[in-house]
Amino acid sequence: MTEPDATGDRLREAVRARYAAAAAAVAQGGSAAAVEAALINAEACAPAPTPTGGCACGCSDGGDCCSGPAPVDISSDLYSADEVGQLPGNAVRASLGCGNPTALAELRPGEVVLDLGSGGGIDVLLSARRVGPTGRACGLDMTDEMLALAERNAAEQGAVNVRFLKGTIEEVPLADRSVDVVISNCVINLSSDKARVLHEAFRVLRPGGRLAVSDVVVQGELPPEIRQDLQMWVGCVAGALKEDEYRSLLADAGFDGVEVEVTRDLTAERLAPPAPGLGTAPTTAGRENGRVVSAFVRARKPVLP
Repeated sequence: MTEPDATGDRLREAVRARYAAAAAAVAQGGSAAAVEAALINAEACAPAPTPTGGCACGCSDGGDCCSGPAPVDISSDLYSADEVGQLPGNAVRASLGCGNPTALAELRPGEVVLDLGSGGGIDVLLSARRVGPTGRACGLDMTDEMLALAERNAAEQGAVNVRFLKGTIEEVPLADRSVDVVISNCVINLSSDKARVLHEAFRVLRPGGRLAVSDVVVQGELPPEIRQDLQMWVGCVAGALKEDEYRSLLADAGFDGVEVEVTRDLTAERLAPPAPGLGTAPTTAGRENGRVVSAFVRARKPVLP
């Protein structure tokens, strides 16, 4: 008999509470600042369960993370004015990702797209527009409040080729070989079992199907003080995979054609010298050894002979 994953369950509940609070703030008409405040107030302040396990909040050493500075908004300026202008305001305000996978996934009319951790539905709605009436966009989320918000956003948009499912990204409630593209926006780093997430993505993809996700990735080695500083500044660094680990897990799941494209260097932004008169920058010790980045990760499920 398989032992219950108590650590994974605790992390999942912490993440669920965090995003339920964000959804509630959006539903109540909160601004982006109000949503950020809701995220901070909902932090469980527990350390990541393992070095690569996931991120429940801004802690990586078990300290009092709630007393630290608010994480920086790494979700700003990810979508074009045209994209934002055609979406419900609540879908935009509920966007908590670190990239725009729909812009880089090369979606085509008629394709079926699955968004892992779809939140308020921004990437599902954008995908639905790209695949057109002959295609379909599905969103998967475990948080009732986010699912309800996404359904309202889809109704406001008048989107008929969308579907939202309740479930976890470690157990996708879809049949084998049922989708053409799997996307995700800064969610895989939150999972305590990333290998299982990637195996599930591989399972539901059709042969020749594509994985196109935005995520936080560690390149090289980060000294503890730099990782902790970035953890407090960005949030959810504790669960970020190293690039070589990401590549290895994708290969183990069966993917090929793996590409990792850096879209934002978070370490450089944090460690940049301050403007004159604005104090001193954080320590740069060990900065040459590694960095934390937002990255676009691509891979493909091989076509069977």
